[in-house]
Amino acid sequence: MSLISVNHLTFHYEGSSDNIFEDVSFQIDTDWKLGFTARNGRGKTTFLKLLMGEYEYRGTISCSENFDYFPFEIIDKEKTFLEIIEELYPEYELWKICRELSLLQTEEEILYRPFYTLSNGEQTKAMLAVLFSQESRFLLIDEPTNHLDIKGRESIREYLKQKKGFILVSHDRNILDECVDHILVINKMNIEVYKGNFSVWWEEKKRRDNWEQEENERLKRDIKRLKESARIKEEWADNIESRKIGKKASEEAKRKGATTKGRRAYIGEKTRRMEKRRKNLENREERAIEEKSGLLKNLETTEDLKLFPLRHYKDVLVSLSDVCIYYEQPDGKQKNLGMVSFDIRNGECVVLHGKNGCGKSSILKAVIQAAEEKAGVDHGQSISLAEPIHYTGTITTAGGLKISYVPQDTSHLRGSLSDYAEEYHLNLSSFLMLLRKLDLERKQFEKNMEEYSGGQKKKVLIARSLCEQAHLYIWDESLNFIDVFSRIQIEELLMKYRPTMLLVEHDKAFVEKVGSKIIEIRR
Repeated sequence: MSLISVNHLTFHYEGSSDNIFEDVSFQIDTDWKLGFTARNGRGKTTFLKLLMGEYEYRGTISCSENFDYFPFEIIDKEKTFLEIIEELYPEYELWKICRELSLLQTEEEILYRPFYTLSNGEQTKAMLAVLFSQESRFLLIDEPTNHLDIKGRESIREYLKQKKGFILVSHDRNILDECVDHILVINKMNIEVYKGNFSVWWEEKKRRDNWEQEENERLKRDIKRLKESARIKEEWADNIESRKIGKKASEEAKRKGATTKGRRAYIGEKTRRMEKRRKNLENREERAIEEKSGLLKNLETTEDLKLFPLRHYKDVLVSLSDVCIYYEQPDGKQKNLGMVSFDIRNGECVVLHGKNGCGKSSILKAVIQAAEEKAGVDHGQSISLAEPIHYTGTITTAGGLKISYVPQDTSHLRGSLSDYAEEYHLNLSSFLMLLRKLDLERKQFEKNMEEYSGGQKKKVLIARSLCEQAHLYIWDESLNFIDVFSRIQIEELLMKYRPTMLLVEHDKAFVEKVGSKIIEIRR
């Protein structure tokens, strides 16, 4: 057991005037199972890179442990995974890697296959097996479940439950609940460490936020009352002071049978006391303002999103009957994926489940392709697919069906937000407002999208889709890289407006909330 001690850490990227971290200090134990969460763009991956010593920074990070990062870079993907291990970890012990693969319920044969032939799940498991087979290593695991199917996520979750000594960056609430015993969170103003899993931290955060909001309202009322009291006391003091000398003072002295000079000392003392009371009120007001300024700094506000889906006159928008995706292999043979039959009705949220590689994304594209073919050249919102999808069976779509599509891939996002909005015929103000509600900071509006984090790019795609009025929203793993706050925000949106949707999504908590029909695809 040892400590990772971070003291007065300050960091910004070269050429940027904005600090990612500023004077941050905290400690974590290398025996912990540490979950790491924050809003997109707050610097989670950056912090892991700082631990790895990849950037220069001010302050100190001290630890006696060696760090390893997941996923590590694979340069030559034509090599077998065992050859890659021999290059990266020359002192590896094969039996330990095989032990870890067994715990991950994965066959050893993946070690002898070219890396590019491994599925996303196999690549993830192979890398984790190698990293956990190394001794005296503290692992920095960066979003291992992105692109993994439900079973893949379950196997990773069960594996990590047996391990300790890692930082796990994840936005999957189930994994953070079952696999970690501490939470590291990057707030707006600081970094904090909490004991417990995600749900413990989330409930504590909600209690803290509610208390601070209530306290903030109380202090606002106190400040308003103190200001009014100070104003009244000041008017009284001025009024009394005006009676010390002059015509008004003489008339009052005559009425009370006293000399003007004798009244001055009395009125002066009365004025002094009134001024003292006013000053005390001002001091109390300043203390209240100072106390109020310490509240709400880390409050993560999420504004309600809006969606205006179109309602099609037909009840069944899409019908698939015995649809089987296939593609031609290099040897000329045809490879068939899973077969499926289902309908999509108005107001339903249909979620496709199945192993990686069973054709879920291809089915989404096949539905789009069928709608495009039926609409022909007159279809108003053409969605360009990289290549045609081949399938057997029948896909029937309603006439005039308008579709909004969010793909998995974000690599095409380049250039400015304004150019992107123009390309998709979006109202720029509405598009940017949605991005602000999804916590994309205004300063990001001036940057090109290729500079965005993975989560920020996903938010661009989701905001564009929410701007589009459609009968059917087709989202392909849209939540990959999206932070927990935004996931919950999107959940609430879909539950409120109930648009017709066809989804591929592996976030169990999200699917349980929004899904109305689950379709299993088996190969």
